[in-house]
Amino acid sequence: MALSFFADKNISYFTIPVALFTALWPRNFSAFQGPGQKHFDPTNPRTFASRLEKSDLDKETVARILRAESASSNGFEVLPLFAAAIVAGNSSGLSNTALNSLSIGFILSRIAYNYVYIFLGGNRKFAGLRTPVWFVGVVSYMTLFIKAGLAKM
Repeated sequence: MALSFFADKNISYFTIPVALFTALWPRNFSAFQGPGQKHFDPTNPRTFASRLEKSDLDKETVARILRAESASSNGFEVLPLFAAAIVAGNSSGLSNTALNSLSIGFILSRIAYNYVYIFLGGNRKFAGLRTPVWFVGVVSYMTLFIKAGLAKM
């Protein structure tokens, strides 16, 4: 029954705001909650990194907050490509199964990417996981582009 959901309803457009949320969440973690909050200046947010480096926070905390900022930036950098891939897939008439599975796969990869980058990135044993997890997301939206192109040939 759960697998039929992928074929019955096209939810791919709804994953675009979810992808936006996955890009916003690390900023919320770094700047609006916890120890970074008192160092964030909403009137000049681009000074956040330099303010953190001058703060009295320990180096590990600063590094984790800066990784969260980087994860957020990466999410915003990839968001237009993902949204364009969703539009391309829908306009080319891809199946609901393809659209849903690839868009949800992308969202899951972004959640995993944020976790790996922010919480495991300070450990050299696990920091290398970030690239493969990121690559899963790239493969998801590039597959949508390729399938859309092939459908229109």
